[in-house]
Order: sequence, then C-alpha cells, then structure tokens
Amino acid sequence: MAFWGGMGGGGMGGGWGGGGWNRQPMPQQGLRRSVDAWDDNELGSAYNHEVVMRLFGYIKPYKFKAFLALFGVVGYAIMLNISPAVIGTVVDAATRGDTAEVTRYGLIFLGLAIGVWVFQFMKLLNAGWIGHRVLFRLRVEMFAHLQKLSLRFYDNNDTGRVMSRVQNDVTSMQELLSQGFLTVFGDILGLLVVIYVVTSRNLELALVTFSVVPILIIVTAIWQVYARRAFMRVRQAIAIVNSNLQENVSGVRVIQSLSREDVNAERFSSINEDNMRANIAAGRLQAAVMPMVELLSSAATALVILYGGNKVIQGDMTVGSLALFLFSIELFFQPIRELVMQYAQLQRAMAGGVRVFEVLDTKPEIVDAEDAIVLDDIKGSVEFDHVEFDYVEDVPVLRDVSIKVEPGETIALVGSTGAGKTTFTALILRFYEVTRGRILIDGIDLKQINRGSLTRHTGVVLQDPFLFSGTVRENILYGRLDASDEEVIEAAKAVGAHDFIMKLEKGYDTPLHERGQNLSVGQRQLLSFARAVLARPRILILDEATANVDTRTEVIIQEALRKLLKDRTSFVIAHRLSTIREANRILVMDHGRIAEMGTHQELLDKGGIYANLYRMTYEKLDDEDRLIEREVSSAGM
Repeated sequence: MAFWGGMGGGGMGGGWGGGGWNRQPMPQQGLRRSVDAWDDNELGSAYNHEVVMRLFGYIKPYKFKAFLALFGVVGYAIMLNISPAVIGTVVDAATRGDTAEVTRYGLIFLGLAIGVWVFQFMKLLNAGWIGHRVLFRLRVEMFAHLQKLSLRFYDNNDTGRVMSRVQNDVTSMQELLSQGFLTVFGDILGLLVVIYVVTSRNLELALVTFSVVPILIIVTAIWQVYARRAFMRVRQAIAIVNSNLQENVSGVRVIQSLSREDVNAERFSSINEDNMRANIAAGRLQAAVMPMVELLSSAATALVILYGGNKVIQGDMTVGSLALFLFSIELFFQPIRELVMQYAQLQRAMAGGVRVFEVLDTKPEIVDAEDAIVLDDIKGSVEFDHVEFDYVEDVPVLRDVSIKVEPGETIALVGSTGAGKTTFTALILRFYEVTRGRILIDGIDLKQINRGSLTRHTGVVLQDPFLFSGTVRENILYGRLDASDEEVIEAAKAVGAHDFIMKLEKGYDTPLHERGQNLSVGQRQLLSFARAVLARPRILILDEATANVDTRTEVIIQEALRKLLKDRTSFVIAHRLSTIREANRILVMDHGRIAEMGTHQELLDKGGIYANLYRMTYEKLDDEDRLIEREVSSAGM
C-alpha cells in the first residue's frame, strides 16, 4: 500500500488515491512553534551549545577536511594580521635608507600575501566541502525520518512548516558550517593576533587605540536588543506574506469564481506593506550600527595620529610603529564589523538547528514490535474486537466497535459526516494506534504484524486522486515497481483506462503535470484504480473514491469497481447507492458506533437509520443512477 508519498516502511503495494483522511482537531504536539512565524523563544540566541555539539557529530566523518579548514583559518588570521608589523618594519628601514632591509621585508610581505591567499583558499574550499556534505546528509536523514513519522505528526504540523525544516532550516545550518563557525572563529583569532601585535610593540599607544572599545561594547549590546526584535518581526512578516501568497495561488479557482481578486489583492497589499515596514525598520537598525562602528574606527585612528604623531615628533616612537598602529586599527575593526553582520545569521542557524533536531528527535507513534510477524500472504479476514479510538483524549471517535469481516467480503460504510467511517478504515491500515481493544488480520493482532508486510497486502483509493510528476506508466507502477508493461496495460484495461491513455499524445509515456492536472478528475481516478489493481492488494479501502466525478464517468468506474473488488476484502465509503447496494454488508455508523448492520434490503425492511438515509438521500440518487446507466448502456459506453 502506498499512501501520501509512500509513508511507511516495507514494500508498497496498494492503490493510490489522494486527498486526506477526515481528521479530527488535535492538540498541538511535536514541533514547538507558532503557526506561521518564529516566536521569541525560537529566534534563539547566537550560540546554542546543544546544537553545536550535535553538529560536530556530523562533521566527525570529515575530520581531515575539518582540520584543513581550521588550519586555513588559523594561517589566514595570523598572516593577515601580522602584515602591519612587516609594513612598520619596512617603513623604519626606508627612513634609515637601508635598501637591503626594505628588499628583505618587501619579499617577506609578498610571501605573507601569497600565504594569505593559500590559507584563505584552503579555508573556503574545505569548509564549503564539509558544509555541502552535511547539508546532503541532513536532508537525506530528514526525508527518511519524515517518511517514518506517523500521520498524527502531519495532523499536528502544516506541510509548509515541515518543508521549511527540510529546506530553509537545513540550509541555514549548512551556511553556519561553511561560513558562520569559521568566520566567527577567524574573526576572534584575528582580534587576538592584532591585540598581541600592537601591545607587544607599544602598550601605551595600544591602550589609547582600544579606548573606544568600551563604547563599542555598550553600543553593540544595546543594538542587539533592538536588532533581535526587528529580525524576529521580519521573519514573522515574511512568513505571513508567503502563507497568504500560497493560499491565494492554491485557491485561485475559488477566488476567481467569487470575484475576490480585488479584495484579496488589497489584503495582500496590506500584509506586504507590514512586511515592508518590518524590513525597513530592520534595515534602519542595520544602517545605524555600521556607521557607528566606522565612527569609532575613525575616532581610534584620530587618537593614534594625535598621540602617536606627537610621540614620533618627540622621538619616543618610530614612523614605522605609527604606521603599524594605523594599519592595525583597520584590521581590528574589520572582524568587529563582520561579527555584527554575523549576528543575525548565527541566530537563524541556531534556531534552524533547534527545529531540525526537533524533527529528527520526534519518535514515530507507530513502530513495529521487536518480534513483529512478517506476512508473506494473507487471506484477508479483518476483525474489530471492542475497538475504541480517540484523536483527543477523552473525546471518543469510535466506541466499542466489534465486527468480523470474512475474506472476500465487501463492507459498505454509511453515516453522517463525523460518524467515524474514515477513522474506521484508517485504523485497519494502522495509520493510528487504537486507544482500546484490538484489530486482527487473519487472527493476528495488528500490533504484532510488521507494518511493511501489511502494506504490501493493502490498498487505498481516496476521493481526490493523487498522481505524481512522471509518466502515466510510472504512476500506475508506483505501488509495484517490478510489474511488466503487459501487466500495466492489463490493469489499465481492467478499470477502463486503457482507451483514454492510448488517446494521449504519448500513450503510457505521456508526462503528467503536477498532481496530473493535464487529465480530468475522472481520468486521474481511473489511473488510481489501475494502480490499485496492479498492486494486487488483498484488503482494499475505497474512501469516497467516486465522489468528485460526474455520473457518467462514475458508471464507467463502477464497472472497474466490480472487477477491482472481486475476491478482495473491501471497505467502501460511498455516497452512491449503486456502490452500497452491491456490498455483502452495510455498516451504518452513528456517533462512532455501529448502529445498524445488514444488507441493503434488510436495513430497508428494518426501517431504522439506514431506511431514513435512503429516503432522504439515496432514493433519488438511485433513480438517477439507473437512468444514467441505461443511457450509457444504450450509447455503448
């Protein structure tokens, strides 16, 4: 059985439909975040020790590359920041007229320049290599883990939020590895080298140079408080813009049908204006701090010129020493500029790391027992033994449901919306664990069956057929990749899909657009039926599989259903009486209980809930179905 992208372990051999199970509201679990944006806790700090330690685990396999990157950082920081000392020595030698000294230190400076290039290349090459390898590994792990998570996880977390973790958050961590960590480490190391060089040359002038640092620390601390809030507002604003944009693109048909274009455009403009204001405010803060750093850098330079210049005039300092300090000031403030710029990136990366590891640490609700039984083949009997189920604690959806279905039986489920029909079928596939009671397949408790082996014998076709990008053939093969071309064609013929497929531009090799939008709903549904037939499931679930097709197409699908349901244990949720009437038994669900059970005629004779449903809903549809069937039959369809 393949369902919603093939989630679940083991082989995938079942009908693919689409749409989703009717889901009850559930309390938020799992990921700790607001619906559309980062909250204050999630924005996080610029350093998270737990995230850093776990990232080191991903770097460990690449220890040699990491050593080269680190070696490059150290070499680059040292060579770049000792160059002012060489310049100072050259200046002093020049003032003395010592040509040999100037030549020697000129060559040394050239060697430093080449060394800076070599070490920077080593740093960038190896850090980028590691970053992309970790990005690859994290995304593979995330994808594999998401495939194993239970449906309750997806009930509680929006698709957009999950996608954001796989794409944006993992990418932010990759940027941290390839740039952030080493940049920050290199900047700090560079500062230390500069401080050592200037203090060892002239401690008094060094203290004058660093006199602006306390002001810089105060300004930066104040700025970070406001910047944190501003960056958070930017993230919230763009998240709302993206959410609104996605909603309007997805719902464009409804928007146009209700002439909501102008209203929605005005609303989007308002949301986008909030985003613009948030970005302008953040940009204003960014624009304020950098000039402040430049101002303090200029102030330090002015102090060095005034104080050092007088020292040179008095003969207490050489011109080379003054030049050393002037060049060192730039090298001292450059890492500070970069650290300020890195602040927001570090926050994003640490917050992204928290969210990524939060997903990876989420345990699947449905796991196989250690001694789980692998089903090589099944007869297809299904038994509910006093089953109860709650999506939300103490809010029962199914109540004390007991029924035994023999192999090959077709069971129709009817009842009002929310009666528990879809939940009934979802539990058979073990998408959720029963709260109380048990479900048995061929007499074996579902919890004792290897879920991968179960999915090979079960299939699902849902109300909204789900097709994937690829060819028609690939979509039919999705649940059973080892099937031959002849078997694919045979499955398509069995459900009446072969004729329309052959009329397509490239037949079975025709590429399908996203979700098969270049086919009609009926054609997409026929392909999902063909997929189910090819997979040969012993247990088949049809959840409103013909609800979205016109009546004439449904008559064709009904013929496919008769072939599809033959000799299979089937559970059919349907709104058409033509489907229900042919079932071996009909279960009438009411408030999570089996209120009535029997054949169509038995339930009509009983005069209960089903009889009322028939008079209110099905009787008129039954007459319409019979009329359409006669018309289609007479037209030779």
